Amino acid sequence: MSIRIILADDHAIVRHGLNRLFQQEEDVEIIAQAGDGRTSVELARELSPDVVVMDIGMPDLNGIEATRQITRESPKVKVIALSMHSGRKYVTEMFKAGASGCLLKNCDFEELADAVRIVAGGKTYISPSISDLVVQDYVRSSVEEDSAFSVLTRR
Repeated sequence: MSIRIILADDHAIVRHGLNRLFQQEEDVEIIAQAGDGRTSVELARELSPDVVVMDIGMPDLNGIEATRQITRESPKVKVIALSMHSGRKYVTEMFKAGASGCLLKNCDFEELADAVRIVAGGKTYISPSISDLVVQDYVRSSVEEDSAFSVLTRR
């Protein structure tokens, strides 16, 4: 049984290039492509893919909001962010929206293919190139949260 994927990116050449590369993978099938966020949400609703490879910056509906809608409507559909945006805000917002993985577009195709398999298997994938951002955000947010000791007085 192959992993069914929707490719969502506003650059046609990126979609077509990824489609060609994925065609060489025996356990993967590209079932649709979307050039904007709204179309990716509609296709995910209609086709129930296993994974959506989602660009963050797209017209009509950005990848973060599209991810939020897809994961809310279809919790079994996994979303992997594939973006040129490496900023902390983009990465954390994609995970908050429900993404199961995040990679930068300068990664090797083999890393993306591995991420698709990992995410389709029910796990989370964070590219080593952005893992520091995610860990720093997690540590910062957990330090800011109240601990059991923060409610105690000095006495």
